[in-house]
Amino acid sequence: MKMAAISDIHGNIFALNAVLQDIETRGVDFVVNLGDVFSGGLCPAETAERLLPLNFPTIKGNHERQLLETQPERMGLSDSHACRHLRPEHWDWLRNMPAELTLHDEILMVHGVPGDDSIYLLEEVTESGVKVSSHARVNEYVEHQTASLILCGHTHIPRSLELSSGCLIVNPGSVGLQAYEDDQPYYHKMESGSPHARYAILEKCNDKWSVAFHKVAYNWEKAAEVALANNRPDWVNALTAGRME
Repeated sequence: MKMAAISDIHGNIFALNAVLQDIETRGVDFVVNLGDVFSGGLCPAETAERLLPLNFPTIKGNHERQLLETQPERMGLSDSHACRHLRPEHWDWLRNMPAELTLHDEILMVHGVPGDDSIYLLEEVTESGVKVSSHARVNEYVEHQTASLILCGHTHIPRSLELSSGCLIVNPGSVGLQAYEDDQPYYHKMESGSPHARYAILEKCNDKWSVAFHKVAYNWEKAAEVALANNRPDWVNALTAGRME
């Protein structure tokens, strides 16, 4: 079994097209999408139009949940932009996305941690900064899961961890946004360090999963121009350098 995992597209149709083109060369059996598909400063409707016919197994991210739960006047800039541009058929798709999904009785798809799309699984935010999660912390969130592969997103940072149980946990990184800052639970920055779009290939051989991380060049300068045109100068450095200013 060979699959591609994408996550955190955030409306970046330019990065998405490049990633999908790269995936086509990899001989995968299927592709899964771990959420945060639309919200951002770029092209939410175009992203939805590109993905809908592909019918990838797709789960909600925290931004999909926020789009459904938050009144438009109370939305942040990224969700508000998506809310204004998504069409009725896109909203229908969004509403029908599950929060989590299990495939083939062994692959668990979550956005954050099981049961909560707002918590980082493979990283931990502390008062002193972001650190890689310990095995013990990860086990607290997944100890009742029976999956041999757990796929998560949310942090935009490619990372994997194999537990003593043999379960492999993988965050494929972000297709569309390589850096951001947040103030919850403490102020922090997440930065991949380059503008390349990210995704992962997972392969099962002899009952064991392996992961290969991929980064793909695309026209990030064009994406930055669109962000500026949409009044999101805060996205420019993240898109063109993979770092916050």
